Amino acid sequence: MSRILTTHVGSLPRTKELLDANKRRSQGNISDAEYAQIIEDSARQVVAKQFELGIDIVNEGEYGHAMGSEVNYGAWWNYIFPRLSGLEVVSRERIEAALAKQPTNKVTLSEFTQRRDFAAFADVYATTEAGDASKNADIDVRDFPAVTGPISYIGQDEVARDVKLLKDALAANNSDNKGFIASVSPGSAVRLTNEYYEDDDAAVLASAPAMHEEYKAITDAGFDLQLDAPDLAESWDQINPAPTVEGYQEFLKVRVDALNQAIEGLPKEQIRLHICWGSWHGPHSTDIPFGEIIDVLMEAKVGGMSFEAAGPRHAHEWRVWENRTLPAGYKLYPGVISHNTNALEHPDLVADRIVQFAEVVGADNVIASSDCGLGGRLHRDIAWAKLDSLVQGAKIASQRLYGA
Repeated sequence: MSRILTTHVGSLPRTKELLDANKRRSQGNISDAEYAQIIEDSARQVVAKQFELGIDIVNEGEYGHAMGSEVNYGAWWNYIFPRLSGLEVVSRERIEAALAKQPTNKVTLSEFTQRRDFAAFADVYATTEAGDASKNADIDVRDFPAVTGPISYIGQDEVARDVKLLKDALAANNSDNKGFIASVSPGSAVRLTNEYYEDDDAAVLASAPAMHEEYKAITDAGFDLQLDAPDLAESWDQINPAPTVEGYQEFLKVRVDALNQAIEGLPKEQIRLHICWGSWHGPHSTDIPFGEIIDVLMEAKVGGMSFEAAGPRHAHEWRVWENRTLPAGYKLYPGVISHNTNALEHPDLVADRIVQFAEVVGADNVIASSDCGLGGRLHRDIAWAKLDSLVQGAKIASQRLYGA
């Protein structure tokens, strides 16, 4: 390498045409042909925009993960629901009964438990924009399915469309760029009420062979696979009462084991693991420290890790890498621009953050990225401006590190 490469975490602002098409599609007011044309045109535009800015490792913006509004915190996750069998929308009473049966000797997660951060800053969330940005906390549990039968993968057509969107968009932009496609981790795919399996851990492990099909379709196409796994960090704040660190580490080990089963046989150099502490715009006072989970995360048999390193709650945690040796070929994708603030990072600050990591693990092992997805979390103009700052900062860092 002779310079710092750039990428991002996946979700990018949807075109206004695509937002409208997604809304019409959910209402049954658009033909398959019209929708296909709009999503293909939109994917070409978003790939072209990334090239225009100078992003090195691009994607299709996660446009196959449908969003019908400018603000959406759930598309990274709920896109998988139609792609898995064994899921069913059930009544509140059935959900409450299933939750009541969860084992008391294990750390378990209810997606619909109030975050401890919400309790710690109740007035903030009730009266400010932090609450408005966290409406996912108030989602009716009936909006989501439960696991009611054996999990298997039925999303072959949908993942084939995702692959084709990126492949065609790259071709339309005359590029042989090795792009990436994001896919939810096994542990995040079934962050749902479990009625069928022995316990939540069993449901997570059962999702591994199903998700393997989606992962294999992406890597077989020659694209990098990003495993979206906020279940490996964010979920700490959704367990009440707060578990011990040791108990949470055991919770994570099951999910890392499921992830490793799901990617078995796939080229690890094409796989990066993304973890984060959630996208809501609040204090994040109860996020688990990176150092408490990093060793468990490093057990994932992937080729690199993407993580938050720009937001004010986690920017100091670059130090966790000071006393760790990276496996051969392992890449770090630190976030050097943040998704949970409207403030635009100065390119010199971005460069400082990149150099900080380069000095710890070596410049050749660092690819500059974002903390998390920007689409649905920030206004489109701010999102694109942040990505421009990312590219400009990487150029400055490259001059300092390589003289390039």
